[in-house]
Amino acid sequence: MLRNPAKLLSVAAAGVLATMALTACAGGASGPADDAKRVDGGTIEYAHQQEPACVFGGWIEQAYLSYQVLDNLTSLDEDGTVVPWLADEWSASDDGLTWTFTLKDDVEFTDGTPLTAEAVAYNFDYWLEGGNSTAQVWLEGYYESAEAIDEQTLAVHLTAPYPRLADNLSQSYFAIQSKEALETRTDEENCEAPIGSGAFVVKEWNRGENIVLTRNDDYTSWPANAKHEGPANVEQINWRFVADGTTRTSALRADEVDALYDVPAIEWAGLESEGFELAKYVTPGRPQQLSFNTVEGPFVDENVRKAFAYSLDRETLVETIGKGVIPYEGNGGVSQSTPGYSQKAADAYSYDIDQANDLLDAAGWTETDADGYRTKDGETLDVVLPYGAGTIVNAEGASILQGVQEQAKEAGFKVELIPVPQSEFFAGAYSTPEERDIAAGYWTAVTAGILHINWRQNLPESPNFNNSAFYNDPVLEDLILAANSEPDIDKQNGLYAEAQEYIADHALAIGLYDRLSSLAVSPYLKGVWQENAQGGPVFHDAYFVE
Repeated sequence: MLRNPAKLLSVAAAGVLATMALTACAGGASGPADDAKRVDGGTIEYAHQQEPACVFGGWIEQAYLSYQVLDNLTSLDEDGTVVPWLADEWSASDDGLTWTFTLKDDVEFTDGTPLTAEAVAYNFDYWLEGGNSTAQVWLEGYYESAEAIDEQTLAVHLTAPYPRLADNLSQSYFAIQSKEALETRTDEENCEAPIGSGAFVVKEWNRGENIVLTRNDDYTSWPANAKHEGPANVEQINWRFVADGTTRTSALRADEVDALYDVPAIEWAGLESEGFELAKYVTPGRPQQLSFNTVEGPFVDENVRKAFAYSLDRETLVETIGKGVIPYEGNGGVSQSTPGYSQKAADAYSYDIDQANDLLDAAGWTETDADGYRTKDGETLDVVLPYGAGTIVNAEGASILQGVQEQAKEAGFKVELIPVPQSEFFAGAYSTPEERDIAAGYWTAVTAGILHINWRQNLPESPNFNNSAFYNDPVLEDLILAANSEPDIDKQNGLYAEAQEYIADHALAIGLYDRLSSLAVSPYLKGVWQENAQGGPVFHDAYFVE
């Protein structure tokens, strides 16, 4: 296999990626010699599985991209400690209502304008006005205003204490853009090539194929947990979009790409044995879960929700399809990598078909039709489960949902699986109570504060379209609000655990598996790591050897 770390970018090559499965090198990675030499420069050929609409935005797929070109105020270390990035230091007032951030000196955006407190304050207002939908829902209900105290000192004023603000600001939804660019460029320009102070800049975007990122030679603002200081080691990243996992894997084996994202579970052991570097990050926040429609349809009845949970052998299903790579997750509130995780909530429902049948009988679903599905008053126990196919749910996730469909049939549930294309899913298809009975999906986060986004009441005066169970309960909301403002971390985590257990007690949502961010990297590419807020690839420190 030819290894050429200084290969020049060929946009045309991206278009033939789909044929690479036919030309894969059967031998896999042989690995560099022990005395391999470091090579300066070069282009990283990287295969990613999904193409977002914009580089910066509220979806994790955008966060992975924007991490390369935009910087945040804070970063997270491996142990979850918040460390400096654009902010050298920060503190909260005694009442928790004002946060003060001191910014690094002499940082410039790539358009030549200075990074000042005024520019950062502008970004806060931009997010809250809809510039980033995920940043907006994190801060709504807490953010009051941001102001520049002086050139390098920012004050953020809150309406209620939010002790984990600095943690949350490490997510790329809170990345900082040039104020001048946001004010003077078109929305399309800022969508396709946002201006930040990051290690790379967007050179070009060939829709449907790739995005080319080039090195910012003037980069001065690396985070405290970067592996080296100074500009990136490589000259370019050819960030290719390759939806099929088999094609991505074959391209890596054929030395056509240097790294890939979303390693198929079935390929994990083989790639590892062939000498490729593998990494996986269990995403904190809401896991891949099923939340039940509590206002319309059969799952209004708590007994029916519990019966569905008991009808599934979720752990065996995930272990079988996930090959020991994808972690099973029973908790419907947060994933096992999230601070404040409740194992009690995760253990609430194990497979028990007898219990499922008893609960359905008690709920009046006592008859069975010719196909084995439960009926009541002449109606079939038919439940609609749409999912974002190829976006929110990957191929392995779709297989797990098919297993859910089969397992639930044993108790008499007729599950109608509906794969929803990206364009329809993000346009709001199947988002209302009359359209679905179960919602499948995840939300990445760094704290259990994600519970506030997912379970805040959806009221006329304060809509919450992220409450996928349509469940309005002031008791649950008050628990989460108390946790969000509790400064003592142990007490905070205890309150979050209570909220998860409340969700489990009422069978409002059940977990399936933890969302992974995974990478496979050529042994000829070193220094690639996963950032600790969302698990995205970091290429600032990467370099080639030969």
